[in-house]
Amino acid sequence: MDLFVAGAGPAYTARPGAVGAAYLLTEDGHAIVLDLGHGAYARLAGAREPSTLDAVIVSHLHPDHFVDLVPLRHYLRYEFEPPRRVRVVAPLGLDRRLDDLHGEPGFSAETLDVEVLQPGVRTIGPFAVEARRVTHTDDSYAFRVTAVARPASPGLVYSGDCGRGDDLVPLIRTGDALLVEASFGTGPVPVGDLHLDAAAVTRAASAGGAGRVLLTHILGTYDPDAVVASVRAGFAGDVRAVAPGDLIPV
Repeated sequence: MDLFVAGAGPAYTARPGAVGAAYLLTEDGHAIVLDLGHGAYARLAGAREPSTLDAVIVSHLHPDHFVDLVPLRHYLRYEFEPPRRVRVVAPLGLDRRLDDLHGEPGFSAETLDVEVLQPGVRTIGPFAVEARRVTHTDDSYAFRVTAVARPASPGLVYSGDCGRGDDLVPLIRTGDALLVEASFGTGPVPVGDLHLDAAAVTRAASAGGAGRVLLTHILGTYDPDAVVASVRAGFAGDVRAVAPGDLIPV
C-alpha cells in the first residue's frame, strides 16, 4: 500500500504551496482518498484519474477537509457524458453542506454517492477501513487502513483532526504508520483548541506501539523541523513531516 500526500496543510497558513488535507492510498490498482481539503484537488488529479477512485472518506465536516469535493463534483459532471460517479463516505450532513454552499438542492447527488460514516470496519475494494470517533467536532473520526490481503501487516492510522491523543491509541497496532496532525507544533495547545501538539503525538505513538510517525497539519507559525525534533526526543521510531507530493510506502 502506498501513500501519496496531495495536501497536508491546516485550515490556514502563509507557507507557500500548502493546501488542505488530502491523502491518496493505492493498493493493487485501487485507490481511496482520506479527506479532500481546499486546493488539494489539482495535485490529486495529477496523480490519479479522479473518476477511478474507489471512495473519498471524510474525517469531519470542516471545509479544510472536504471542500475540494466541489471541483471533484464539477469534473465528474462536466467532463463525461453521461457523468461519472464517486463514492463518498462522510459524517451525516455532508451532502446538505455542499448543496447549501451552491444554493442548489441535489448539487452533490448529481455525481457523488454520499454514505453516512459510522464507527466500525468497512471493506472498500482491497482496503479495510476502521473508523473511530475522536474528540474534535461532535462527529469526527480517525481511521486505520490496512490491505485486506495482508491483515496482519502494519497499516496506516490517520488522525483527522483530533483534540485528545488518547483517542488514537485503540486504533494503533504494533508497527503502524501514524499519520497525525500536530497543529500546535511544539506546543502547548491553547485551552479549548481541540488539536494536538508534539507532546500529545509522542504519547499516543508510544502508547500504541506505532512504528513511525508522519506529522501533518502543522500551523504555519511552527517550524516543521522543530516539531519533528520534539517528537524524536521521546519516540523511538522514525519521525518525519509530510509535504504535498510525498510518496511513502506503508
